[in-house]
Amino acid sequence: MKNALLFVLACLTVTACTSVPPTNVHQPMTARPAPRTEALAASGSIYQAGASRTLFEDRRARYVGDTMHIAIAETTSASTKSNTNASRATSVNASVPIISGLPGKSFQGISLSATDTNTLAGKGDAAANNVFTGTITVTVIEVLPNGNLLVSGEKQVSIGAGTEYIRLSGIVNPYFINAANTISSGNVADARIEYRESGVISEAQVMGWLARFFLSVLPF
Repeated sequence: MKNALLFVLACLTVTACTSVPPTNVHQPMTARPAPRTEALAASGSIYQAGASRTLFEDRRARYVGDTMHIAIAETTSASTKSNTNASRATSVNASVPIISGLPGKSFQGISLSATDTNTLAGKGDAAANNVFTGTITVTVIEVLPNGNLLVSGEKQVSIGAGTEYIRLSGIVNPYFINAANTISSGNVADARIEYRESGVISEAQVMGWLARFFLSVLPF
């Protein structure tokens, strides 16, 4: 029983360390090109009509299964600053005059005063700067009716015990693709760009599930 429990724990540990991070990019990550309908040449020559590309054909991606390069150059900067000041002061004065012929003569001549002051001062600052540069090759997974291309791709880089995942998807207008079959990420519509990692280093930065449980239920 003890050995079986240790085996299960070991399997869970290995699975947790080798699990692929979830993604929000368009699926699938790649697509196979559709077979061409042209008939193959039966002459036995080097030229094959079903798999050839003309000598002066534009090399830009246009069909499902074609690949293209995307130069990632994302720089975002945002800042906000707010100040709030509010104050209120209230003063009340009251006195009991001396009136003859009324009961409660001991309270006559007493003056009352009350002062109330409320002050609120708030200040907040927030700033964020992010830079993401690199290149990735994506695959056309769908050609939309208007000619735009839905592209998606993933790059995996394993270094030591960790694996880095770079993913990108979005809508590309063929007009913005240059002669080198490359486009900037700034011209990709509905872009979804991810940089995630898995392995020992990333697992060490995540709080354990039991610690998260106690953190959510403890009142202090």
